[in-house]
Amino acid sequence: MTGRVWRPSRRGLVLGAGALAAVRPSPSARAAESERHGLSSFGELKYGPAFEHFDYVNPIAPRGGRFSAQISATVGNQAFNTFNTLNIYVLRGDGAAGMDQTFDSLMVRALDEPDAVYGLVARAVTVSQDGLTYTFSLRPQARFHDGSRLTAGDAAFSLKLLREKGHPSIAEVIRAMTDARAEGDETLVVTFAEGRARDLPLFVAQLPIFSAAYYGARDFEASTLEAPLGSGPYRVGTVDPGRSIGLERVPDYWAADLAVTTGQNNFETIRYEYFRDRTVAFEAFKSGAFTFREEFTARVWATGYDFPAVTEGRVVRETVPDARPSGTQGWWINTRRETFRDPRVREAIGLCFDFEWSNRNLMYGAYQRTASFFENSDLKATGKPSAAELALLEPFKDLSPEVFGEAWTPAVSDGSGQDRALLKRADALLREAGCTRQGGSLLLPDGQPLAVEFLDDDPVFQAVTQPFIRNLGLLGIKATLRTVDPSQYQARLNDFDFDVTPRRYSSGVTPGAELRETYGSRAAATKGSNNLSAIADPAVDALLTAIADAKSRADLTTACRALDRVLRAGRYWVPMWYANTHRLALWDVYGRPAHPPKYDLGAPATWWLDADRAKRIGRD
Repeated sequence: MTGRVWRPSRRGLVLGAGALAAVRPSPSARAAESERHGLSSFGELKYGPAFEHFDYVNPIAPRGGRFSAQISATVGNQAFNTFNTLNIYVLRGDGAAGMDQTFDSLMVRALDEPDAVYGLVARAVTVSQDGLTYTFSLRPQARFHDGSRLTAGDAAFSLKLLREKGHPSIAEVIRAMTDARAEGDETLVVTFAEGRARDLPLFVAQLPIFSAAYYGARDFEASTLEAPLGSGPYRVGTVDPGRSIGLERVPDYWAADLAVTTGQNNFETIRYEYFRDRTVAFEAFKSGAFTFREEFTARVWATGYDFPAVTEGRVVRETVPDARPSGTQGWWINTRRETFRDPRVREAIGLCFDFEWSNRNLMYGAYQRTASFFENSDLKATGKPSAAELALLEPFKDLSPEVFGEAWTPAVSDGSGQDRALLKRADALLREAGCTRQGGSLLLPDGQPLAVEFLDDDPVFQAVTQPFIRNLGLLGIKATLRTVDPSQYQARLNDFDFDVTPRRYSSGVTPGAELRETYGSRAAATKGSNNLSAIADPAVDALLTAIADAKSRADLTTACRALDRVLRAGRYWVPMWYANTHRLALWDVYGRPAHPPKYDLGAPATWWLDADRAKRIGRD
């Protein structure tokens, strides 16, 4: 059992953030730099200007067949269990899976590098000496699916549209993009505010490009099932709202022979299936309704794969290493509620979750306890702060003394399910916070009962949440679990109308502005943002700026570790668990490159249908 992931995009956006006032560099400054074929946070590029394809693809991969799966990572307004719109780049609605594959961008990620991007629609980019103006040279052959030319005007239109009306996870990030303008059909000039975050240009370069003519006659913010005009390797095919969406490979895709696309987009169709219930979804996979499954439930992985297709070798299982930071999975506590303002109350709540018992009895020992906001990475804080970390932390003298000591880790229980020592410690914290008891109820300092509602849209965590709730009850806390339909759940999260909710967020190897959108003060007050806990701390904001402005990977690591200490000391969440692997179950029809990318599964982009395998198991 583990959580599904909110990530910026299946295509792997590198995130950054912006700040301060606008400056327009002079033409002479813009001309001072030579053209570049790629960009990265700290200037490192693995591939040279003449590279023919990425190392993790099969350049002669066969084409055809179908890839079918469930959505396991989201971008924009996408939901895991349903969809009602094909517009994923705005706040309204529940977006459909795969829509990011229908749009092209200026540049795309190399999945075997921490954050490098290379030209797709843009063949090259020139950067001014002050780093505030990026001039992209567009490929003249770029086309939308209707054959119309994709120009710098479309790109400029798209960037400004996303800044003004895009989903908060995009609009908030690109606030420091001051302008995007076309100088002819093939030249796009993007300017940034002085002090802009290090990775902001990389983020902008990976945003979708829309047709200005198409959206000139349509409301960009509308929730709609009309297939949008795109330019990517796939277009929308069959749509069954809330149930499935099929994408069709574009046969005359304009970029099919570029180095950044060679060996990719091999399936004729890609289909995403939706299910409201995980048990129903698993039964559908067993019957072959879809053929690729990433298993997120430890119990099912341990006990569920004994059906005939597995024993006969038609379905195969494997565990694939995951080199990315594992993210921040946990129960997020909404500090907008007066009930949860005191960190001692939040810590007491966390002490009632017995991970050791749950992991052994419910999850087959499959997980490790999450402690860090950067778990499974070198960005995780350990031990006492280094001198470099202290230099960032010491200006904030009001921080908890804990920040300057050993990095906080969750308490380890005795595994009994009701660790008396931890419950006693929780009770002491509640008393320190001014709580009292009346009969069997715990009262807050204002005399109101301390009540907690766990909100979710999926019953998968119920087995773990219920023992947690029972332990809270032992302290006199009235805790309940409420499961609502996905649309209501997303609406309540957008409005921050919840007490506690589970969620996993994931960032890349080179974190940037996605951290501001999850932990920054501005995001705490922005409807639909990922700052579920309403974290609004000047120290956190300053450290987010230090992360965004880091000039080297060493500086980035130091700033992330310092931020990790401050966030952990805030007790904003009850950390769950993590595993540094992907658990995959596959109907044995797929071919894959011999050397997969380090920072991504590469599916479906680099995989293909293996006709011999498919024929062997009767799925040709």
